[in-house]
Amino acid sequence: MRGRPREAQGCGRGSSTGVREGARRMGTRHTDSEGESRVGPPGAEPGPGSGPEPRETSEESSSRTPAWARRTARAWRHPRLRLPKRIALALALVLLLPLLAAGVALRVNYAGDPAAGTQTRNRDALWMGHAWVDGRKRDADVKALAKRLRGTGIRDLYVHAGPLEHDGTLPGSAHPRARWLVGAVHRELPGVRVQAWLGDKLASEGPVGLRLERAATRTAVVGSTRQILAAGFDGVHFDLEPLHSGDRDYLSLLDDLRGVTRSAHVQLSVAAHQIDPLPAANAIRGALSGHPKWWSQSYFGQVARRVDQIAVMSYDTAMPLESLYGGYVAQQTSLALEVTPESTDLLMGLPFYYEDNLSHHGSAETVAAAVRGTRLGLSRTDRDRENFGVALYVDFAARESDWTAYRKGWLP
Repeated sequence: MRGRPREAQGCGRGSSTGVREGARRMGTRHTDSEGESRVGPPGAEPGPGSGPEPRETSEESSSRTPAWARRTARAWRHPRLRLPKRIALALALVLLLPLLAAGVALRVNYAGDPAAGTQTRNRDALWMGHAWVDGRKRDADVKALAKRLRGTGIRDLYVHAGPLEHDGTLPGSAHPRARWLVGAVHRELPGVRVQAWLGDKLASEGPVGLRLERAATRTAVVGSTRQILAAGFDGVHFDLEPLHSGDRDYLSLLDDLRGVTRSAHVQLSVAAHQIDPLPAANAIRGALSGHPKWWSQSYFGQVARRVDQIAVMSYDTAMPLESLYGGYVAQQTSLALEVTPESTDLLMGLPFYYEDNLSHHGSAETVAAAVRGTRLGLSRTDRDRENFGVALYVDFAARESDWTAYRKGWLP
């Protein structure tokens, strides 16, 4: 990913000994008494390899080239292929030039210094695994967590308490230790809220999954929310994927959920897809792959206006370089700030895990780059935004270096 400098190699200069040695190795062209040009040290007798090499004839060169290669070369030079070759070159330029321009723009977006004061507002969050509510964790684990989080900006814990069934219901057996966890966190970390993280795979790209278009399913999700709040949680955090931009049924569900959480005086938060970075990029990707990735900026704003918190999943970007990823996060931060109401907490996701695959290059998607990109976007768009933070994904995959980068880059 990162460029590696090459070591310079060469002969020393300024030394007559070095020059002579170089001449001896490279050979010195001189003229003998008969006027014949030779290569070699003066006085040397001509031998094998001295004098001009015989040139290879085209017939001899051709005889060593495989017949299939000669046929391919002749076919490629055929006049009828001139137009197709030009069209192919034009298409390549059409595809590559926008990518090159986008890469340059992201790199420029990562330049500069974040403004002073663009650090934690004590509204950060941490996604946490299911082990906290299924019986695997004990009081000692909560004490260790409290020690880890004291002095940070983390105010909300999104604890996995699902998943939902495909019909929207939630088995009570999924979170048997929920009330214990909430009580233990409130005791060890006063002021920190514990939200139930619920989610499921949507049937938006296949036959299996939760179907938001069904009114009965949405009603069941609302019932599951009431159920989880009765277990003592301080709010509910939804992550439903893949959720396509413009889904009106999701907005309808959020309207219903907001009524429940407001009446209970608790938080409603969601994990959000990234915002379309280029005009029509989402439509093109969806048409080519059948898997749209981004939300429109307008749709992001519609979701943000219906919740108390919105956390952008600003990772799994496929960016190959740390500078490009940081520039991408800066752009995402600006786009999200432009349409998120000041009354809604906007959180930018940090990748607290390491993977190396097509969608996530761990050497590029670093916590340091995400934090710097977040600060740059905040600096340029709304540096005084109070309801703003970062969300760390995820506790069970985090390395010590991730926590160090978060503290160093985001805490004052």
